[in-house]
Amino acid sequence: MQPTTVTDLPALLGGDKLAGADRPLLTYCDDATGERVELTAAELGGLAARTAGLLRADCGLDTGSRVAVLLPPHWQTAAVLLGAWSIGAAVSFRPWATAGLAPVGQGENDPLDALFVSSQRLGSWLEQVPEARHRYVLGLAPGGAPLDEAPDGYRDFVAEASRHPANLPAYGSFGSTDAASPDGTTYRQWGGLARGVADQLGLRAGDKLLVDVAKHEQPVMWLLTPLAAGASVVLCANLDRGALDARIAAEGVTRVI
Repeated sequence: MQPTTVTDLPALLGGDKLAGADRPLLTYCDDATGERVELTAAELGGLAARTAGLLRADCGLDTGSRVAVLLPPHWQTAAVLLGAWSIGAAVSFRPWATAGLAPVGQGENDPLDALFVSSQRLGSWLEQVPEARHRYVLGLAPGGAPLDEAPDGYRDFVAEASRHPANLPAYGSFGSTDAASPDGTTYRQWGGLARGVADQLGLRAGDKLLVDVAKHEQPVMWLLTPLAAGASVVLCANLDRGALDARIAAEGVTRVI
């Protein structure tokens, strides 16, 4: 059986497959910098595959490996999360503003298999960052540019992931009852939560959900819920509320949270 890919993840979560790999799936906008990145399902799948290749080929990780993602909501964060889940890793996520960073299921003397952290927060978090066998830093620069220099003990994610192909080889298989996070929460359980949120929002296949990242940092809101519903997402950082109506019209948004 082939491993899960970004276009198969909704089925693993208990929903439908994405309606076409070439339609826009994730749009990232930063109203402070003017950055706008639009990714189709195929493009996001390619980025996720590069992450999966990095974790599998360079780090030797596979189903059940424990990965921590200490990143804000961002298009590169989506690629990291989906890539890690595509090899069946158990992923813990700590959002941008949350203190107390030891991931769920992380024992004091039990290092993680891999860790992803942003360069913007690394300095202030340095004493709190958990131990990991493999550490990657992301600059989250406009356009996804690599860092000029990675901090000691870290590798630049963009530079390392770019060496891997944008298609997912057969690394193994896993299913909906496997753990998607270190506390044992399964893909099926995360999917049930995501579908429940989608129902509460009235989100359906073909909808486009605008998410203010300052209000919704957890990926169940800005990534898993749209995927489970077959919807796409407009992820907005530093959202200019005065220009919200124009953004909704320009992006074809049908739901806002």
